[in-house]
Parts: sequence; C-alpha cells; structure tokens
Amino acid sequence: MSKGLYNSSMSKNKKYTFEDFTPGTTFNLGPYQVSAEEIIAFASEFDPQPMHLDEEAGKQSLLGGLAASGWHTCCMLMRMMIDSFVLESASQGAPGVDFVQWKKPVLAGDILHGTSTVLAWCRCARKSSISETSLLPPAKTRFLSCCGIRVWTHEWI
Repeated sequence: MSKGLYNSSMSKNKKYTFEDFTPGTTFNLGPYQVSAEEIIAFASEFDPQPMHLDEEAGKQSLLGGLAASGWHTCCMLMRMMIDSFVLESASQGAPGVDFVQWKKPVLAGDILHGTSTVLAWCRCARKSSISETSLLPPAKTRFLSCCGIRVWTHEWI
C-alpha cells in the first residue's frame, strides 16, 4: 500500500473518463493495514480523544481498543480510492457525500479492503464551474476489515 506523496507522473495517461463509470462498475479497494502509530498520529493532530490516543483508554471505551477516528477512516478510504481509480481518471472531484456510516470501530492492526460501485450515470444537478463530465458519478462504497466485518458504508451523489 503506497502512502507516499502524489507523483505528478501519475497523472500523464488517464485510463478512465466520465463515460467509463457506468452503473455497476466496481473498483476494488485495498488492502490497507492500519497501524497504532498512524492512529495516534492522526488523532494527535485532528481528533485527540482518549480512545484514539491510548490503547488502555480505547479498551475501556465502547470501541474496545485503540481505534481510528471516524475522520481518519474517511481519509484511509480516500487514499484507497485514489490508489484504485481516482488518479487514473480525468475526475476533478465529486459533487458531495450523502451520508457516512461508521458501522464498527477500525482498530490498530486491522487490514481494510472494500469496493466502490458506481450507482448511476447522470449529469450533476449542482451548479459548478467544473465541467459535469469531469466529476465522478454517484457511487456507494463498502469498507471491510480483514475478517469480513463491514466497518463503513458511504454514498455520494
């Protein structure tokens, strides 16, 4: 799993355009191994709650161990989508996220994987200065832990 910085050479040859994201198209995401160090580093900067900073505090919480912040989980998902298909597309963004559900805690040591499936092929109804065909189409993403437990669901419109 690459966690490096964006490399401008990645953007030279685009594999996907808007028309390639047809309903039912599914992209595999991951695997992504979550480390305790990564959880603590993210939480220290963005979500410094005890269950994200300390193993013992995490065990005493309803999360059951050192757990990634939900917002950290969003960032891990975004990284997996970037690595799977976004940088290989002509996309200049997506029009928004309808909802996010954190189903189960993501704990240190978990290995995450999932799928992102295109739901519909439609023009963006939102006003934008970006061409509608430069946006990603509506999709639903499922994110699973290494033992197949769903930890995340989200949709964007």
